[in-house]
Amino acid sequence: HAFEGCSSLTQITIPSSVRSIGSHSFKGCISLTQIKIPNSITTINQSTFEECSALKYISIPSSVKFIESSAFKKCHSLTQITIPSAVDEIKSNLFEDCTSLKNVVLSASAKTIESSAFKGCTLLESITIPSNVLSICSSSFEGCTSLVQVLIQSSVKTIEKNAFACCSSLTQIEIPSSVSSIGENCFERCSKLSTLTI
Repeated sequence: HAFEGCSSLTQITIPSSVRSIGSHSFKGCISLTQIKIPNSITTINQSTFEECSALKYISIPSSVKFIESSAFKKCHSLTQITIPSAVDEIKSNLFEDCTSLKNVVLSASAKTIESSAFKGCTLLESITIPSNVLSICSSSFEGCTSLVQVLIQSSVKTIEKNAFACCSSLTQIEIPSSVSSIGENCFERCSKLSTLTI
């Protein structure tokens, strides 16, 4: 909570001597527009940048191995993000309600996309599920109303409830043969979905 609620803070430089940024450190810094994380950081903790609603750009170095839940939740101005290759879990609520997020490159080593990870990302148009992902958890992409293309790899075994609910622009989706379970309400209110291959 080091700088939580510092509503006039516009920029900050983190030196390479810093090894850890604690949870909620910049939560609610609504004027912070950009930040560069040094290569000395290996973990972005829970809710570190939550509600940084003016944050448009953030550079995450390849040194980062863990990004904890809600780290970028409600960053309404964030337009693009690249998850470093060492990050193997897309944590819950990670980008929830990032309403300007349009371009996402997920880590190739990701094994799970946890609940509500991209819920409410209303400008997200396409997503490629990495080839190591075993499970797409509940509400992962719920309310992504601009999502038109989803590529689900053959590694995926379960798609949990509400995973793609209210994705009202989704027109087609192919479920690979590796999937053994599709949760309830998974495609609820996908009003344009015309082709579904299971």
